[in-house]
Amino acid sequence: MEQYKQEFIEFMVDSNVLKFGDFTLKSGRKSPFFMNAGSYVTGAQLKKLGEYYAKAIHDNFGDDFDVLFGPAYKGIPLSVTTAIAFHELYGKEIKYCSNRKEEKDHGGDAGILLGSPIKDGDRVVIIEDVTTSGKSIEETFPIIKAQGNVEILGLMVSLNRMEKGKGDKGALDEIHEKYGFKAAAIVSMAEVIEYLHNREYNGKVIINDGIKEAIDAYYEVYGIK
Repeated sequence: MEQYKQEFIEFMVDSNVLKFGDFTLKSGRKSPFFMNAGSYVTGAQLKKLGEYYAKAIHDNFGDDFDVLFGPAYKGIPLSVTTAIAFHELYGKEIKYCSNRKEEKDHGGDAGILLGSPIKDGDRVVIIEDVTTSGKSIEETFPIIKAQGNVEILGLMVSLNRMEKGKGDKGALDEIHEKYGFKAAAIVSMAEVIEYLHNREYNGKVIINDGIKEAIDAYYEVYGIK
């Protein structure tokens, strides 16, 4: 496993973003783990987060793209901090763009988008926190494609939950099949489990045998085969 992935797993734990216990997801599923990117709240956390995203995007998509698109609302700070990190790490100017939930009808930046406009010929990477159903991509895809002759290079999320989307395949695989672009994650839950199971971190075992059994049972029902 790459060093930055190990560091990112520890970073999620340190930031109290990745939790283990009993959670009810938006989908109604009862899950033994939960990731909330809204818990990244400090400048130092956002700076690190952008660096991890930038490294993963560079590994998966290179640097031959023009725009980072972050769907409202959580995608807005993600696209901004990652565009900054990408320039600092790789010396490449990447523009950021996001959508508004409500279209602005006045001023010089009127319209559905904020940040850089998307134009013909642009190559776009979409950036999100996590996806389980692909619903946000259903909303985002037509907005981006409506801007002109635009190529969507791929989607980057922070965590691949590795569970079924609307069918029997994982959400990231379903997105790839439906829209034709690659969907990737900084880390997968398999990598998280591999790294944290029975490993003491900061004086505590984060994933003990009991938590591992609960995760295994969850994946028996909702996991991708």
